[in-house]
Amino acid sequence: MKEFIGYKRGINFGGWFSQCDNTEKRYDNFIKKEDFRRVARWGMDHVRIPVDYNLFLNDDMSFKESGLKRIEDCLLWAKEYGLNVVLDLHKTVGYSFDDGEKEEGFFSNKKYQDIFVSIWEEFAKRYTKYDNVAFELLNEVTDYQYKDTWNAIARRTVETIRKYSKDIRILIGGYYNNSVSAVKDLDMPYDENIVYNFHCYSPLIFTHQGAYWIKQMDTSFRMPFDSKNAVYDENTKKYIGMDYLDTFSDPDDKIDSTYFENLFKEAIEVAKERGVPLYCGEYGVIDRANDMDSLKWYECISSVFNKYDIGRAAWSYKEMDFGLVDAHYDDVRDDIIKLL
Repeated sequence: MKEFIGYKRGINFGGWFSQCDNTEKRYDNFIKKEDFRRVARWGMDHVRIPVDYNLFLNDDMSFKESGLKRIEDCLLWAKEYGLNVVLDLHKTVGYSFDDGEKEEGFFSNKKYQDIFVSIWEEFAKRYTKYDNVAFELLNEVTDYQYKDTWNAIARRTVETIRKYSKDIRILIGGYYNNSVSAVKDLDMPYDENIVYNFHCYSPLIFTHQGAYWIKQMDTSFRMPFDSKNAVYDENTKKYIGMDYLDTFSDPDDKIDSTYFENLFKEAIEVAKERGVPLYCGEYGVIDRANDMDSLKWYECISSVFNKYDIGRAAWSYKEMDFGLVDAHYDDVRDDIIKLL
C-alpha cells in the first residue's frame, strides 16, 4: 500500500486550539515549544494539531491575524525539531462532531459551506509555502446521510486548495466519525496527493470505559482487555448501545491483532486499489482503563499499522481524558511510545 511518507508515527495536540475554552491563556500555556521538542525526542515524525474556527475567525467571519499567526508558529516550531504537522479543522462554522457544541446546518447551508472553503483557501495562501504540513479538511463527519454532500464539499475544497499547491497532501475522512468502514464511500482520489483518513477507538466499550460523555455509560464501569468477545458484546449492549456492537468470529475468543486486521481489511483493499495512503488520525485508550491493559491494546493495533504501513497519530498528548504525559501512564508510557 502507498505510504504516507513523513507521517508514520505521530501524536495529537488535542485540547490546545480545539475543544477548549478558547482563551489566550489556554493558547499560551497548554502546549509550548518545548512540547514539540519532547515529541521529537520520543521519535515521532509528526504532530496532528486540531483547530476550531474560533481560533482564527472573528464574529463577523473576518480572519483573526493572531490565530493565524499561532498556526504559523506551530509549523515553524515543528520544523525546528524535524516534525511534520497535520493541520486538522476540528470544528467549522455550522458543524461539530460534538452535539454539545450546538453547531448545526453545515451540510444544508451554502453560506456555511462557502465559509468552510474560504477557510481552506486562506490556509492554502498562508501555509502551503511550508513543506512540513498536510491539510485535514474536517474532523469526524457524523451521519451516513451526509456522505454524498460531504464528498462534493470536499472535492470543491480540494480544487480550491490546488490553485495554490499541487502537491500538499490533503486528508479526507468519512461518516460515522471517520469510521474505517466509511473509507469505501469516499470519492476516488482527486489526484496523487490525497490521503484517506480514519479514526479507531475499537472496541469502543474498552477504549471508552467509564466515559462520562456517553449517555448510557456508567462512569464507574471498568473491564479488562483480555475479556472474551461475548463479554465485549454484553457490555456494549448495556453501556453504549446496539449500534456499536462489533462483529466477532467466536464469542469465546479474545481480541488480538487479528481483530484489527479484520477491521481494517476492507479499507486497506480500497486504498491499495485506488493508490491512496491510509492514515489513522486518532486512536487511543481512556485513562480510566487499566494501564497494562491499555498497553496490550496498543500492541495489537500497532502491529497491524506497521504491517500495512498505515500512518497514525495517537490521541492524545496531554489531558483530554487520554493524555499520555499524564500520571496515569507513568508505568507504561515508555513502552507505549515505542509502539506509536
